[in-house]
Amino acid sequence: MNVLVALAILLLIFMLLIGGKKGGKSFISLLLNFAVFILLLFFTMDPNINPVFVTFIASIAMVMINLFFVNEVNLKTKIAFGSTMITLCLLVFLMKWIVHISLVQGFAAEEIVELAPFSLKIGIDFTQLFVMIVMISTVGAITDVAIAISSPMKEIVEHHPNIERKELFQSGIRIGRDILGTDTNTLVFAFIGSYLALFLLFKDLSYSIGEMLNSKIFIGEVITILCASIGIAVIIPITALINAYFLTKKAS
Repeated sequence: MNVLVALAILLLIFMLLIGGKKGGKSFISLLLNFAVFILLLFFTMDPNINPVFVTFIASIAMVMINLFFVNEVNLKTKIAFGSTMITLCLLVFLMKWIVHISLVQGFAAEEIVELAPFSLKIGIDFTQLFVMIVMISTVGAITDVAIAISSPMKEIVEHHPNIERKELFQSGIRIGRDILGTDTNTLVFAFIGSYLALFLLFKDLSYSIGEMLNSKIFIGEVITILCASIGIAVIIPITALINAYFLTKKAS
């Protein structure tokens, strides 16, 4: 516990030194997002509540905290918020379809031994639970891309108020292309770092490459990464298009 407190204080100090007032607000947003996540877990345990719906509401709250609390309410944050919501709605339908055909919901064979003493009759649809996991894993990445595109596009319009809508849209796409590669690789590296122990388990179980690639626990994580990467790719043209429309409209 002392280590966690020390690391949290160290993070706060660096965020204040580097980010100033906005750094302090960013630290507070971390605490607020954690509180939203705790409330999400509380409501998810109720079998009468749809976990996907509750997660969508929690995602909206997290996006509003990250955009409006940290970066204030302005045109670029409003556009980033709208772009994030549109992309998240599209991803929910995609994720439901993917989970239905891939059958990756529930626990994998490698986890059965650890879960044997416990009852799995918890009254929660594991299909919806997997969609919930993917949604939480995705919302932060697509929000980051949305604001990373909206902010420079607004700067472009301020320096070149007579820029045409098509040219501004193409600038947004070029900005998104630079972000696309780094963000997708970040997701892959996060997966490798988090599941390094899983690869060691596969090695200890003498899994072949085929057995590893067909393992439910491995495929489930890969699907999470791919859905998040699809969200990053999809939100780029959506954000660029909405920014190009409203920013040139405001300038005119």
